[in-house]
This record gives sequence, structure tokens and C-alpha cells, in this order.
Amino acid sequence: MLPNYKPLLDAMEKYRKAKVYPLHTPGHKGGRGADADLSALLGAKALAVDVSLMSELDDIHHPTTYIKEAQNLAADLYGADRSFFAPNGTTGAIHAMVLGALNPGDKILIPRNAHRSVVGAVILAGLKPVYLLPAYDEDWSLSLQVTAKQMAEVMDREPDIKGVLITSPNYYGMAADVKAIAKVVHGHGAVLLVDEAHGPHLGFSTMLPPSALQSGADAAAQSTHKILGALTQCSMLHIKGSGINGDHMAAAMSLVTTTSPNYLLLGSLDGARSQMAAKGKELVEQAVKAAEKLRRTLESVQGIKVLGKEIIGKGGVAALDVTKVTANVQGLGITGIRAGELLRKAGIAVELVDPANVLFLVTYADANREFPEICQRIAAVLNQGRKAEKASLTIPRLPDIPEQKLIPREAFFAQGETIAFAQSIGRISKEQISFYPPGIPVLVPGEIITKEIIAYCRSMLALGLPISGPVSENLATIEVIKL
Repeated sequence: MLPNYKPLLDAMEKYRKAKVYPLHTPGHKGGRGADADLSALLGAKALAVDVSLMSELDDIHHPTTYIKEAQNLAADLYGADRSFFAPNGTTGAIHAMVLGALNPGDKILIPRNAHRSVVGAVILAGLKPVYLLPAYDEDWSLSLQVTAKQMAEVMDREPDIKGVLITSPNYYGMAADVKAIAKVVHGHGAVLLVDEAHGPHLGFSTMLPPSALQSGADAAAQSTHKILGALTQCSMLHIKGSGINGDHMAAAMSLVTTTSPNYLLLGSLDGARSQMAAKGKELVEQAVKAAEKLRRTLESVQGIKVLGKEIIGKGGVAALDVTKVTANVQGLGITGIRAGELLRKAGIAVELVDPANVLFLVTYADANREFPEICQRIAAVLNQGRKAEKASLTIPRLPDIPEQKLIPREAFFAQGETIAFAQSIGRISKEQISFYPPGIPVLVPGEIITKEIIAYCRSMLALGLPISGPVSENLATIEVIKL
């Protein structure tokens, strides 16, 4: 099989050239009825293949031809037993991963640095979560990782845990020792699930950490769109080994996937997979070199420190994805939030800002002639934005894990009432509260609200970080379990 073979994209192009008249959904009928501005933006070719489930293009819920072949090629590439295209994003893939691996009432061990989508999966599956707080680095004001030793201690204490879900690498590229954790998890008869949203490029070069599947994970959900060439919202779910039933996982994936998948999204997954099959090692190493260029440029600016491999060995961090370039700007006398604003005004949008840091996400697409000038412009903007004196910035630290009174599913479906957030101490939350970035839950449905949680939320709001979840504006009120 040629590495640049794209069965689904080829089938889409064949369908486009057939010029079939569509007496079916979608309503724009191959672009004939689309808004003129939309048509100009997307182009006639894209709209021509924005079709519904067509027999010529296979069915994602029961693939037998082109989608099946494309997914099988993805499995071959990633060393999986089975791979699934996830047009509902990694949120959908995580929901399916949990639903397909565990049963209602099972206990699942989750480090508290999990993305909010994991809580959604716990609610959908009716699981009993056991939380573990990852290490925290004061110098960088960042949560790090969890260790195999921490996992073993919790699982020895609670031997009925059936699954463990970790995030590796995290948003800042810090990878856990997945191999050691997998050994502990499997030794306790549980399955290891990995939110590998930020790692679809891992495993293609020794310049980066190994992938979750290479390290012994039973399943991994990846955001193909975040790092590789797929369109936004496109992800994959991979499973490997005997710990998970492949047919049951397929059923779970179908359960959370739209019955009207966008073929432009599915085709982009096929294309991204083909790129990596043809020259994955080369593309990854191009990204590493581009990131190193940015890293060196930022390090030349007095007052900026850049997260490097010195973090390895701290707080469960086993490796670093160096294509995530984290610049701490406190030495410039400004917050990461302010630095992001200055860069955006200069025409540069960054991946993430937090109170202390700016995160630049570099991919193989940045291996271009424009990028060296972009690096210099970033340095100039930050240098010009420095304050005369270093600002005194107090960065709030996540509170301790709250007491869990109800499992998330019970709390989600319980009768609630809305009260003033300031008066909610001691009440059981119906809401999930997290601040972006990086989406780590401060409060999960079923947990007791404390004065420390209220103080933390107020501090984060004061810093200007956006809040996510079905919460009132500026957290004036919160929904709690009705007494």
C-alpha cells in the first residue's frame, strides 16, 4: 500500500466528479443554495462534497468500505488494534473511550488535571470518580503530572478501581511516565485510558516522547486537528490489547457520534493520516527545529524564561514535548494574559495564556520562510511590553480536592436551586466550574463548595481568565442541590 493512499478522500473526489444531482440533505444541494459569501469562502469543490451519508462514501456507524479502510490504515500507523475517526472532537472520543471501557458504577481514578470533558464522560457513564492531585511547580505556577507511585498507593487503598484516565502530555507538553503507570494499572487489573489530545504526533521521532499506545495504554484519544493537518474538530480514538472489547468500543463510538457526519471532516482525517504515513518522522522533526528557533529567540529576551527539559524528573514529568514552547513573562513585569493581548494586537495569536505564561504551539506547518521573522516579531513585542518594575503578581493555586457527597451523575440529575455564590459554602454543587486555560475542574457536580474554592474563583476572575461551564456571569450565582 502506497503511504500517500487516501481511500476516503479519493472516494470523495470520485463522487464530486460524478456530478450526481442531490435530492437529499443537506439543503444547500452541493452549494447550489449556499450563501454567496459562504460559497466564496469555502469554494465550490468543498461544498460539492459536503454531503450526507452516501452509500458511495461509506457509513461511519457501520463502515464496510472507504471509512473502514481509512480507519484500518490509521490503526496500522499508530500501532493500534482498532482506530475510530471522531468527527465530534476529542470530547466525543473521550466520552466514547470511557463508555466503551467501563460499566456504570465502576470506580475510575482521575488526576485532577483532567479536562472538563472527562467529567462529562463520568456523568454519562455513571461512574464513581476517585481523584488524585498532580504535583505543582511554584516556579512556573503550573500543575505537573502524577507518578506511578501515587497511582499504586491509591489503587492499593481502593482495589476495586476498574479504570484510570490520565492526561499525557498535558497542555504544556509535559508527559507522564505512561509506561510505569500502565504497569501499575494493569497489575491491579484495571485499564489505562489516556487523554492524548495534545499528542497525535508522538511516537514518530525519538526527538519527542513515545506515544501512549507505545507505552502500554489500552486506549488513547487524540486531537488530530490540534497538531496535525486535520480540520478543526477532527480527532481519533485508538485501542490496543485485550483489556477493551473492540466491538463494544465501536458501539460506544457510534452512540456519541452524529448520524450526519461531515465528510470534509472525515476526509481531512484521512489526509492527515496519509501525511504522517508518508513522512511523519520528517514532519515531526521539522516542527522540533522550528520550535527550537522560537525557543532560542525568546531566551534572548531579558526577563523571559522558557520551559525546557530541566522540568523532566519533577512531579511525575517523564518527558517534554518541545514543540510546546512555554514562555514565563513575569520577569517582564506583565502577566501572560497581558502578553497575549500585546501579541494579538501585533497580529500574532497564541495557543494559551495563563497568569504567568504564554504558550506557543509549533507544528511542521511553521517550518516556512515566514517563521523566523515571526519569532523576531514576538521577541520585539514582548521586549517593548515590559514594565519598568517587575509586577507583584500573586497567582492563585488550585484548592484541595473538595469532598464528594454525590457521584457526578447523581448530582447532575438531582433537583437544584440557584443561590448567591458568596453564600454557597457547605452546599453541594450541581455545576462544574473550570477556568480556561487549561480547563482543570475547580468544582465538579456532587462536591462540597468551600470558602477556599470561592476565594480561588474570585482571584481567577480578577486576573481576567474566562470561566467555562453553565455558570452565571462572573459567578454571581451558582446552582446547588436543593435542600
